Amino acid sequence: MRKRISLGWVVLILAVLVVAGFIGRTLYVRAQERALAAAPAKPPPALELSASDLVVARTQTFHRTLAITGGLKAVDSAVVRAKVAAEVKSLTAREGDSVKAGQTIGQLDTLEVDLRVQQADQNAASARAQLDIAQRALTNNRALVAQGFISTTGLETSISNEAAARATHEAAIAALNLARKARGDARLVAPISGLVSQRLVQPGERVAVDAKLIEVVDLSRIELEAAVAPEDIGSVSVGQAARLAIDGLAGPVTAKVVRINPSTQAGTRAVMVYLAIDPQPGLRQGLFATGSIDLRSSSVLAVPVSAVRVDQAQPYVLAVVGDRVEQRKVTLGQRGELPVDGSVEAVVEVTGGMADGTVLLRGSAGAVRDGSRVKLPGAGSNGVASAASAPADVR
Repeated sequence: MRKRISLGWVVLILAVLVVAGFIGRTLYVRAQERALAAAPAKPPPALELSASDLVVARTQTFHRTLAITGGLKAVDSAVVRAKVAAEVKSLTAREGDSVKAGQTIGQLDTLEVDLRVQQADQNAASARAQLDIAQRALTNNRALVAQGFISTTGLETSISNEAAARATHEAAIAALNLARKARGDARLVAPISGLVSQRLVQPGERVAVDAKLIEVVDLSRIELEAAVAPEDIGSVSVGQAARLAIDGLAGPVTAKVVRINPSTQAGTRAVMVYLAIDPQPGLRQGLFATGSIDLRSSSVLAVPVSAVRVDQAQPYVLAVVGDRVEQRKVTLGQRGELPVDGSVEAVVEVTGGMADGTVLLRGSAGAVRDGSRVKLPGAGSNGVASAASAPADVR
């Protein structure tokens, strides 16, 4: 009986110890959780930035530009056409050949023209003979009238016949001159000095009157023909400078607006603007060119386009003040290209929200929240670190 009571007490004590241990562990875990909750949260690590992620907003002279495109065209060009219908007898000039104004570059067959000259010459001789007869008859009739052998009516008839014969003779002379001119037109002559750009016929071909034979261009004066939209043409004026990139040329080419067409193009309503290009080796008619016209200059606070973020309703920039990032809304103005950190970039004018010298994050830094901590690169990175450590600018 005593043994049974002792075993029961042992079991009871063990059960109490197990429950006490479970309660103690639970209380310990809860105490640890409360301690963790009460402990201050660790700040997130600072975002490390490189010099390429930062840019300093600077006040610069901003050149407003107008983008243009178009093709090159020689100011002086000419097409040699056939003035008579004939067979091409010879054609000495080919594409790329240099010709001088007045130089003979070909010959049309003159057989038919020579026959027309001969025919016109015979007609002129016949008309001359008829005129001589009419003049002698008029002279004789005047003498007979003076002697009273014929009436004045016969004299008037002779006068009319002489006048008709004279007119016929003069018409025949004019026809002879036309035939001789046609024979001279059979000789093909370069109208201007330049290079042959097209040879459209070959010897042996028969061509009609006004058929194109050869085209000559003068490359000493080249222009760019650019179409400008109606809303932009008011900003363009004669004398404005331009920079062009031309197919096949390594470097930029300077140009100047020399003429503006007073009429618009049918359909597009665009206005043609003509820019004279400085002489450059390698310029050819028909090359495609792109570039921009410098419209006007002004001093503005400009930042690279890559530093402006537009994922919200209003454009904004991320300014670095101390070791924090501040989001600042800005108003955008004119756009263009300016040197930034030693290279030319697309920039935009910003107004409000910052001042000259503000350090900004480029888009290469990625998405960064307002108030985030950042770690700047070492001093000497284009003055970015020193600018960021300066007092915050007035917003």
